[in-house]
Amino acid sequence: MSLVGALPFLKPRLSPSVSPGRQRRHTLPASEFRPLNTQDAISVFEIEKEAFISVSGDCPLHLDEVRHFLTLCPELSMGWFEEGRLVAFIIGSQWDQDRLTLDALSLHKPKGSTVHIHVLAVHRTFRQQGKGPILMWRYLQYLRCLPYVRRAVLMCEDFLVPFYQKSGFKVQGRCSITVASLTFTEMQYPVRGHALMRRNSEAIGFPQTALLLEEQTQRLKSVLLLEEPIQRSESALLLEEQTQRTEPESADV
Repeated sequence: MSLVGALPFLKPRLSPSVSPGRQRRHTLPASEFRPLNTQDAISVFEIEKEAFISVSGDCPLHLDEVRHFLTLCPELSMGWFEEGRLVAFIIGSQWDQDRLTLDALSLHKPKGSTVHIHVLAVHRTFRQQGKGPILMWRYLQYLRCLPYVRRAVLMCEDFLVPFYQKSGFKVQGRCSITVASLTFTEMQYPVRGHALMRRNSEAIGFPQTALLLEEQTQRLKSVLLLEEPIQRSESALLLEEQTQRTEPESADV
């Protein structure tokens, strides 16, 4: 993974020589994006239950299943916290077949190159603010930093297809899985290339990439220390230009 690929998940410590006027401003105060753990399971399920039962009559994951996946593969989950409160989340697991089958609802296949996104949900207080698309965008960029991931897949009801298409997912066809009378569309997203930086980003930490990100950070520091002053200035400007790349527009959810 290149340094460019890791940049979205680094929060560089600015050196004293950088003037305050050049520091980036954050418009998402006290926001944190991190993997979920089993201690978050109840908060996750409460949000999921409120979001899905009134619409579909059931939840994609029950509480024991939430705990199951957060135990087996917490690194494939992402929670958005504001002032310590969970406001939105995604839970995924690995899968090893071209299409989803009933086993995909309960199994985690560590050797698979596909991430099955089980659920994306936003707390009712924070809906219609664009948080769903923003969280999905961040999650897909994070997957690009995982070398074993080649694509992401999900299944959804037909009315949600346009929402996921705006995030770049393509329809694969009807899903073979049915739940009671509900049928689903299967969609996929190819995971390739470098992760992109978006503006207004806050700290994010994922256990499996922590060591690699630290290595990249130390390498960058070494390069900057070895460079002549003029070269160092040019490198800093290039890094700043990268971090100021504009973010894609996202619809409210």
